[in-house]
Amino acid sequence: MVRTDLRPRGGFPYIRWTIIGLFVGAMVLNYMARSVLGVAAPVILSEQHISSEQYSWVASAFQAGVMFQPLAGYLLDGAGLRLGFAVCAIVWSLITMAHVLAQGWFSFAGLRFALGLAEGSAQPAGQKLIAEWFPARERGVAGGIYNIGASLGAVVAPPLVAWAVMTQSWRLAFVVAGLLGLAWSVAWLLWYQSPARHRRLGAEERAYIEQGQEGHLAASGRRARISSLLRRREMWGIALPRMLADPVWGMLSVWMPLYLARVRGFDLAGIALFAWLPFLAADIGCLFGPGVVAYLQRRGIDLIDARRWAFTLGALLMTGMALVGVVTNPYVAIALLCLGGFAHQTLSVTVITMASDLFRRDEVATVAGMAGLAGNLGILLFTLVLGHLVDRVGYGPFFITLGLLDLIGAAILWTLVRKPA
Repeated sequence: MVRTDLRPRGGFPYIRWTIIGLFVGAMVLNYMARSVLGVAAPVILSEQHISSEQYSWVASAFQAGVMFQPLAGYLLDGAGLRLGFAVCAIVWSLITMAHVLAQGWFSFAGLRFALGLAEGSAQPAGQKLIAEWFPARERGVAGGIYNIGASLGAVVAPPLVAWAVMTQSWRLAFVVAGLLGLAWSVAWLLWYQSPARHRRLGAEERAYIEQGQEGHLAASGRRARISSLLRRREMWGIALPRMLADPVWGMLSVWMPLYLARVRGFDLAGIALFAWLPFLAADIGCLFGPGVVAYLQRRGIDLIDARRWAFTLGALLMTGMALVGVVTNPYVAIALLCLGGFAHQTLSVTVITMASDLFRRDEVATVAGMAGLAGNLGILLFTLVLGHLVDRVGYGPFFITLGLLDLIGAAILWTLVRKPA
């Protein structure tokens, strides 16, 4: 039974919120590092003589690497967040800086695959963190807050790339992103510990966290087998909607700068001025989704149904994405892309957080990784098809597809996910 009547009283530090604040920094740097290539793509593709189809292979290599999220989650469940996630952050920072050595699409593809392997640890780490550090009533807000970091990273990337190109070259942007990641890793090692070991965590806050969590989701003391998790319908109820939803993020972070340059006629300065707006809208969606859930819970709807309704609302809003390729005014197209970013994070944060609602503490990172694999498989397939066909059919059919996929995801979420007994 989850106790919802608990409130932290004055006189103790809110260590859990400093932890989530530090993790937001990791998400900002993670998504900034992965977004630099997409923003710089118009310059890099021209300089390196890379075709649209070759670029799709480069982008897909990253998604193939991120698809190893189940392995990352399994390792984090075993090694713990402090050391395990620090190692991942150091590795992705070094790989980011290594992009300055890339020559031709094949070397970019190899680096992107390696980057995906390391960066795929972020979402499993985030779900494990909020499962361990937050009572059930706060997990949605905590998940929304840390996912803001993903959008903020994509917000920072366009001006960073524009500054780097004007100052030196696109390579400088990769160096800066990598150095910031290394600095963050030091801060993480200095401050983070699990709730059981954190010396600054007071007894009152510890009790607030522990008493506000579901007893049936406590760690069992034994590692869960991936095969047993694959047999649970709740895992597929989370994973399949993510596979259908995540291609929107791939469109925004990987293809949108090229779309704005080649179809809407924006130069690099215009991309730097407007390409961050959909991610700013996505930041608002990160908080809107948990807000909808909280609103519905206050009106007597249980947690799982509230999350399903929030996802469904996001799916309905996403239908506006289908019109991006139809409108003639480029600024209306950007507004619709902003609606897509807002809708995507509304539903994405909701379904991502459900891993911590449905699975034990020592299963959460593994399940989040498996759902992340499905999401990145969706991005990979979408990217390969888009790269192969976009020069012949344009972007319009792909925007229509993105506008409809989440409606199918909502139907799956309502069908497969059962409420805990």
